[in-house]
Amino acid sequence: MFSPTELLAPAGSLEKLKTAIHYGADAVYLGGKAFGLRAKAVNFDSDELAEAVHFAHNRDVRVFVTVNIMAHNRDLAVLPAYLQELADLKVDALIISDPGIFRMARKIVPQMKIHISTQANITNKESALFWQDMGASRVNLARELSLTEIREVKEALAAKVEVFVHGALCISYSGRCMLSHYLTGRDANKGACAHPCRYNYRLEEEKRPGEYFPVVEDERGVYIFNSKDLCLINRLPELLAAGVDSIKLEGRMKGIYYAGGIVRIYRAALDYIAAAQAADPAAEVVMPEEFMTEVLKLGSRGYSENFFDGSVDAANMLYTGPKVTQDYVPAAIIAKEGTPVLMDVRNVIRPGDELEYMGPGLKNRVFTVKDVRTLDDSPLEQANPGLTVKVFTDKEIAWQQYGLVRRVR
Repeated sequence: MFSPTELLAPAGSLEKLKTAIHYGADAVYLGGKAFGLRAKAVNFDSDELAEAVHFAHNRDVRVFVTVNIMAHNRDLAVLPAYLQELADLKVDALIISDPGIFRMARKIVPQMKIHISTQANITNKESALFWQDMGASRVNLARELSLTEIREVKEALAAKVEVFVHGALCISYSGRCMLSHYLTGRDANKGACAHPCRYNYRLEEEKRPGEYFPVVEDERGVYIFNSKDLCLINRLPELLAAGVDSIKLEGRMKGIYYAGGIVRIYRAALDYIAAAQAADPAAEVVMPEEFMTEVLKLGSRGYSENFFDGSVDAANMLYTGPKVTQDYVPAAIIAKEGTPVLMDVRNVIRPGDELEYMGPGLKNRVFTVKDVRTLDDSPLEQANPGLTVKVFTDKEIAWQQYGLVRRVR
């Protein structure tokens, strides 16, 4: 049983797109080589965009493309041709935050749906109504809203409402930050953020060079801007009850294990809620602990529910380092199901290794590697990252192409 609420997944590359779709994304969002806010992601050239749309549409999955930079005049010259290219590719919607780009899109490709990016900082119903009146079909709300505020916006709007539920948080209003630009010359609002909020800092008084004040936590410094990651897995029933149309996952620059793993968890969560409500529409749905247990197997900076219940405080920050220790790492991606199974290796695999296949839902299958061979059947004592190999296992498993295999670090 599938939830009517859309699960919107990040796709930083074609490989990640395929894995996200495999694990149950209803829609994916991605960027071209320009005009998006993840310039350091792999992103998609014209041929890859065409392949992505074809792959997704053949599986009834929608494709949204980010055109959400804060544009300067110099950015606008090539924009009309790019917008027309996206229309010709039959992309399902554009994600825009700049009013100028929005205005051009309405003139050049008036038939295309436009979604308003979280970068537009929609924090109230009047702002949402403004974009609806301008012709937007969907708004992604600022990440600084509480559940009460989200509900109020939804009740005022005919357009669809999209909310981020998981991923990195910025120390700025929904990503509008100039810290990277000032410190490194890389503009976050043009897609080139250097993530200085993750740096370690020490406080030094101007006339006392080399004398560091007690803000220092340890010998590495202190991470004074480093927010914990957003995680609303336990609050999904409330969001769905508020009428949210789409839940969005952050992570276009994350690895394939994180991107695929988090889609898998939220797909299972949405389906769990749908099944529970079908069984008893009046019952209050509480998320079982197994969902958060699975979330904790992915890399993070620790987790926060951010502004969901109102204001935030120091408990929402991670001052001791850039991230929490990750206990699991990716081992492989299923390249072709069968016996033996073909795997694209991501971390070293050896005979005797105990690995875990991340099946559909939250079904994990632990298995032992019995033998590893090249595609021409030469035995391997060790399969290194980048290889595609035949893997013989101690168990029969219903492998599926694009599925993930992981190991305990």
